[in-house]
Amino acid sequence: IDLTGQFIMAKAVLPSMIKKGHGKIINICSMMSELGRETVVGYASAKGGLKMLTKNICSEFGEKNIQCNGIGPGYIATPQTAPLREIQPDGSRHPFDQFIISKTPAGRWGKLDDLAGAAIFLASDASNFINGHILYVDGGILAYIGKQP
Repeated sequence: IDLTGQFIMAKAVLPSMIKKGHGKIINICSMMSELGRETVVGYASAKGGLKMLTKNICSEFGEKNIQCNGIGPGYIATPQTAPLREIQPDGSRHPFDQFIISKTPAGRWGKLDDLAGAAIFLASDASNFINGHILYVDGGILAYIGKQP
């Protein structure tokens, strides 16, 4: 799903975009398009492939006035991640929550609303000359190596 679904969808919509003379594809990549971490090899591999699919659609269809970009979310507070953000019985944070907070310069998990502006921008005419780009919405985690001990 993380790669094949977007590939199939692009193949389905590109002919009509070419016919219209313009179009925008926004793939939901991930910061895991750039990073590795234990236990997520399949997900990270698929998202890395999606990053390259995004760049290759740009390369192949850019002259047809089609922009293909991606949004690379960092760690986002969703119902799926809620168990990782729960306060523990002793009042402490879950170890993974502590890890994410300590590695994110913004000092928090992202909110779904944090992704909306990126999507609106990439879908708008303001991004007409942006193509093949992954816009990371990650609170700075990809830019940060961590605190010095």
